[in-house]
Amino acid sequence: MQVVAARLPKDVAREIERIAAEEKLDKSAVVARATDLFIRHWKLERALKLYEDGKITTQKAADVAALSIWEFIEELERRRIPVRYSAGEFVEDFEAAQKG
Repeated sequence: MQVVAARLPKDVAREIERIAAEEKLDKSAVVARATDLFIRHWKLERALKLYEDGKITTQKAADVAALSIWEFIEELERRRIPVRYSAGEFVEDFEAAQKG
């Protein structure tokens, strides 16, 4: 792991300490978990935006979001975003699946 320093507002630092005490973790574990959640959220939102704008395919969006294509499609359905899946995308996915 790499060490990264950050300046945080006092109220945020207190919350980290409170969570660490309640969860019986050290503060760095709490910050690492929060950062991981933020990164996963950011990747998903970025993928959804690019997908909605028609800039990337369903499979590429799933890759950007670090999800399986089925998980990404489920997320689209949860958010009531229309699924666009062209014949070309099907061929790409089929060829990718054959490669393993």
